[in-house]
Amino acid sequence: LCRAQECHAMVTAPVHKGIINTAGMPFSGHTEFLANETNTDAPVMLLTAGALKVALATTHLPLSAVPEAITRYRLEKSLRALTSGLRSSFGISHPRITVLGLNPHAGENGHMGSEELEVIGPVCDLLRAEGFSITGPISADTAFSAVHRAATDAYLAMFHDQGLPIIKSEGFGEIVNVTLGLPIIRTSVDHGTALSLAGTGQADASSMKQAIKMAIQMVSETLG
Repeated sequence: LCRAQECHAMVTAPVHKGIINTAGMPFSGHTEFLANETNTDAPVMLLTAGALKVALATTHLPLSAVPEAITRYRLEKSLRALTSGLRSSFGISHPRITVLGLNPHAGENGHMGSEELEVIGPVCDLLRAEGFSITGPISADTAFSAVHRAATDAYLAMFHDQGLPIIKSEGFGEIVNVTLGLPIIRTSVDHGTALSLAGTGQADASSMKQAIKMAIQMVSETLG
């Protein structure tokens, strides 16, 4: 319906990834499924809570698979999609993006890993030369300090559990998951299925309400 322009946006509820995979579905979540359905090769998962926005270079992968998944091609596509999405959906005309390193201390100039020197740094340099406002790669353990946050519109973390604990510790239940890079607007909640609460009447719908509000806001920005 979104692709046919009969709907302006899609808001998804949580899914249980283990159940999906056990049932034989080869996707680890909505993000990967929607990317496949829309022929999008590098969707960007962005979680937003007010001024704090954290995007992911990789999504639902085992930690051991992350380094191989961080390629120059994918990282460049992610940064371009993030910049474009911040402009079109959030009205940030010149987004300031802080890119996190993969390794401790952003690799310590190659002594703690080479990804920053061989992949992440060169991509950041390439886009800076085009006029993108990009800081990094910098060490993830200091990237969220007050000084860096004041100069950042969005962060790009290298993997799921590098950036998301920060934003979830501050606004869990009020955070919205936005997928950038798709040809449709899609928002979702910031949590899992909480199957233990099913049928009890105790589930908190606040994140779903925020996701709906965010979808409406993004549609308004897109339509002008």
